[in-house]
Parts: sequence; structure tokens; C-alpha cells
Amino acid sequence: MSGKRAVRTENAPAPFEGAPYSQGIVAGDLVFVSGQLGIDPEQGHVVEGGIVEQTQQVMKNLSAILGEAGLSLDDVVMTSIFLVDLQDFQAMNEVYARHLSEPYPARATVQIAALPSGARIEVAVVARR
Repeated sequence: MSGKRAVRTENAPAPFEGAPYSQGIVAGDLVFVSGQLGIDPEQGHVVEGGIVEQTQQVMKNLSAILGEAGLSLDDVVMTSIFLVDLQDFQAMNEVYARHLSEPYPARATVQIAALPSGARIEVAVVARR
């Protein structure tokens, strides 16, 4: 399919081995970033601590991928947030708000049963050039 290209950076976790997805895809003036966990790309595992530390790492990972596409978190128009426990919502939201600016992106937040690697949060975004 023409009109799309993959985004890849070493400053964010690589896709899980053998998993058929890209860190991000540029399609026209949109950039779709795959869900990011709180994985430190240098260490290769979820950062220690709780939801605050994981959310901070998720935002770093998203920022790195967007940066590789020539964008920033200011260009995000939609976020999808997956939490293992909605009790983490307030703490996650405080970290999230420090990384994004008004007008804030549209957003969906849902609780799910589990995430890979014992993560507590996953965030996917759509940004516009």
C-alpha cells in the first residue's frame, strides 16, 4: 500500500520480537503511534515503580516516536489509554496533563484485564502534521 511509511527509533522500545506491527506509521498528514508500555528502551523492561513512573516512561516513548516523525506531543489529536486498574486514573492523569497542552487531545480511557510484561498502562496516539 503506497502513501504510508514506518517510523522507527532506538529511543523507544522495539516491537516485541516476531510481532507484526510498527512503532508508528505516517499516512498522509497523520501519524499513528502504536500503544506504548512503560518499557525503558535501554533496559528492555518495564520501569520500576508504579503508575506514575510507568506513565512518565510511556510519555517519553511516545515523544521519541513522534520526534522521529518530526512531531511532538503538542501535535497529538487523539489518545487511547488502557489501564489495568482504574484506581490508577488520577495519578496517571496528573502525569499525562504535564506532558500535553491545551487544546487537549480527544481521549478514551478504559480498564482492561492485563497488559504484556506486567505493565499497568498502555497509550496509543494519533498526531497530525
